[in-house]
Amino acid sequence: MTLRLSALALAAALLPAPAPLRAQDTLTLDQVVARALEESHQARAARASRDASRSRYSAFSAGLLPQLSLGGTVPSYNRRIIEVLQPDGSTLFRPQNQTNSELTATLRQKLPLTGGDLFVSSSLARLSVSGAQGFRTWSSTPVTIGLRQDIFRPNALAWDRREQPVAAEVAERQYREAREEIALEATGRFFDVYQAQVELENAAKNVSVNDTLYTLNKGRFDVGKIGENDLLQSELALLRARTSLDAARLSYDRALASLRVLLNLRPGTPLAILVPEQVPEIAADTARAVAEALRNSSTVSSTELQSVQAGRRVTEAKLNNGAGATVSASYGFNATAATFNDAYSNLLEARQFSVAVEVPLWRWGAGSQTVRAAEADRERVRSNAELARQEVAQDAHFAALQLAQARRNLELSAKSDTVATKRFEVAYNRYVIGRISIDVLYIAQAEKDQALAAVVQALRGYWLAYYSLRRATLFDFERGAAIY
Repeated sequence: MTLRLSALALAAALLPAPAPLRAQDTLTLDQVVARALEESHQARAARASRDASRSRYSAFSAGLLPQLSLGGTVPSYNRRIIEVLQPDGSTLFRPQNQTNSELTATLRQKLPLTGGDLFVSSSLARLSVSGAQGFRTWSSTPVTIGLRQDIFRPNALAWDRREQPVAAEVAERQYREAREEIALEATGRFFDVYQAQVELENAAKNVSVNDTLYTLNKGRFDVGKIGENDLLQSELALLRARTSLDAARLSYDRALASLRVLLNLRPGTPLAILVPEQVPEIAADTARAVAEALRNSSTVSSTELQSVQAGRRVTEAKLNNGAGATVSASYGFNATAATFNDAYSNLLEARQFSVAVEVPLWRWGAGSQTVRAAEADRERVRSNAELARQEVAQDAHFAALQLAQARRNLELSAKSDTVATKRFEVAYNRYVIGRISIDVLYIAQAEKDQALAAVVQALRGYWLAYYSLRRATLFDFERGAAIY
C-alpha cells in the first residue's frame, strides 16, 4: 500500500504560477539528505573524527610490529680544564678538547603476551681527545640482544590490545550515528521549508479569497443586503490574512536560508524543494528493532569499552599495590681500537643482567583504598551499562511504534485535509449565492487551514520517525540491511 498526498491542490489552483527554477535547483528529500551527508560542515566534521580514529588505530596496530630506529650524538664537543693525576701523586690542571660521536641502530619488538621489550641493537662510537695527552679511539658493539620485562606488574600492552579494537568500533558506530543525525536534521530543515512554503501559499490564497469576499460584501452592504458588522468582519479577516502573508514570507525566507547553510550553499543560491508524493510502507517489528539497536548502537559498544577500562583499573590497582620487579638482560659483543678498521676485530662478550625489586612496606592504607575505589568504579560501570542497554532497547522499541503511528496519523490527516478543503469550497460557493452566513464561511476556512497544517505536520512527523528509527537501530528496515 502506498499513500499519495494532494494537500495543496486548492492552493495551487488559486495562486499565480511561481517563477521557474532551474532543474538542478529543485531538490527532493533524498537529494537533500544525500547532499547534507556529503557537503555539510557536520558531515565533514564527522568524517574527520572517524578518520582520526582510524589513523589512531592503524598507528597502534603498526606499533605492535618491529620498530627500527637510529639515534645517537653526532657530535658532542666539550672543551674544559680537567684534573690530571701525576705519577708522583700530585694533580695538575690541563686544558682538554674532547669530541664524542655515537650512533645506535635498534630493532625493538613488543611482546604481547608478557608486555616486555625485546631488542636487537648495533652501535659505533668514536672518542677524540686533543691536548698534551690526546688520543683517538673507536668502540663498536656489532650486535646486542636484550630483554626488559616487568614481573607482577600490569601488562599495559595486553590491555591496550583489548581496548583499542573496541574504541575503534565505538568510533565507527558513532560515525554512522552522526550520519543519521545529519539525515534527521536535514529532514527537519527540509520540512521547515515545506511547512513555510505551504503556509505562504495558503496565506496568499487566503488573501485572495478574503479580498474577493470583501469586495463582494461592500457591494452587498451598499445595496443593504448585509449589515455593517458583517462588512467590518470581512475587512478584519482581509487585514489579518495580509499580516499572515507577510509573516509567512519571512518564515519561508528564514527556513530556506537555514537549509542553504546545512547544505553548504552560498547565500542567495536558487533553491526549491520537491516533496515526495509517496511514502514507503515499512513494517518495523519492535523485536527486530530492539535486537538491531543492541547489536549496532555505539552506546552498547561504549559500555563494553568502559567495562574493559574498569577491569584494567582494578587489575592495575591490585598489582601496583604488591611487590614487583623488573628484569633486564642483554648479551652481545663489543670491541675497542685506535682505528676504525680494528674496531670490529677481537670482539669480546658483553653481558648484562639485573633485577630491580620494589616492595611496598607501609602506605597507610593507600593501596587498599585504591583497589576499593577501582572496584567501586567497576560496579558503577556495570550498573550504568545495564541501564544504557535498557534505554537503547526502549528507544528502539518506541521508535518502531512511533513510525507505525506516524503512518496512521498521516493517512487520517490526508483524509481530513481532503474533507476540509472540499467543505470550504462548498461553504465558499454557498456564501457567494447567499445561502450561509459569513461566520460559517470563516469557520470552514479556519478548519481548512488547520487541516492543511495538520497534514504537513503529519508528513513531517512520518519522515522524522523514519530517520529516528534508523538512528536508533542503525538498521535500514526498507532494505532489510544494517547501515554502514
